Amino acid sequence: MLDDTDKRIIEELSKDGRITMKKLGEKVHLSGQATANRVLKLEEDGVIEGYTVQVNHSKAGYTVHAFITIFTKSYDHQPFLSFVERQRPLVANNYKISGEGCYLMECRFPSNKELDRFLVELNHYTNYKLSVVISKS
Repeated sequence: MLDDTDKRIIEELSKDGRITMKKLGEKVHLSGQATANRVLKLEEDGVIEGYTVQVNHSKAGYTVHAFITIFTKSYDHQPFLSFVERQRPLVANNYKISGEGCYLMECRFPSNKELDRFLVELNHYTNYKLSVVISKS
């Protein structure tokens, strides 16, 4: 069970995964060594699974952000899932969901032309509903 200090450590690391243990310790009122020990324990316990980079997708050339609800055509989802694996990095996330649809994909494309190409290929495996992101609030 996580205590309040562990939760604050996770919150601060979520904001800045490159923060020094000394600075993190100051924020959570522990020494740098005590903080490092806490972080190591959180990693060993699998609470912290890894560290990532936050990318500005527009500056990286992926200006079209879309969510695609997938409706599979058959009970065998493997052909679709293999297609998704071949489409990385265009497919940022692919979630198996309940409710409307079978999967929800979050995708990023460099252009509408690439989005269209992707959708034409996708339609060989599934039906879909497309939502394009206008802005993030």
